[in-house]
Amino acid sequence: MNSKKQKVYEITGALDTSMSYAVLANADRLKKHRHAWKVWHTLKDFGCKVFMVAPELSRFEGSKIYPDLASLEGKIDVVIPCLGTEYLQELVTQTAGSGAKYIWFQETNWTPDLDAQCRENGIEVVRGCVLKHKLYKRPLAYFHPCYWHGWKEKKVPGKYQKI
Repeated sequence: MNSKKQKVYEITGALDTSMSYAVLANADRLKKHRHAWKVWHTLKDFGCKVFMVAPELSRFEGSKIYPDLASLEGKIDVVIPCLGTEYLQELVTQTAGSGAKYIWFQETNWTPDLDAQCRENGIEVVRGCVLKHKLYKRPLAYFHPCYWHGWKEKKVPGKYQKI
């Protein structure tokens, strides 16, 4: 059996492309805002194992959507909430119950209270947008705000890109 070993890239801190991720969203964030959808596709493009969690949906664009983090117990390492803080009251409890060891907060949904809850439950906190680590094609990259927000961050190539 000839299996090609997949190259593992560091994304940020202790997170890398060999880990499994759960992107936490809702129907509005997937259909209208699209940030959760972009994060999900970016991680898939990096070669990561990614699950989408959105309680109101069962499928989105042909992919299975999980109803909650409990349905992914033991399958995920990192939870990425792409929701406003008003939806994150039970995030730390649910993350601890799923067995995930990290929560990767996006730019606007980290709070000191959530940080303290994570520390109490032994969950590592990572902050910053996933999209900062994507390689954007030039010259159009210069027009993309995520390129400029993350121009000093480590980049992870997609499946068909090279650094």
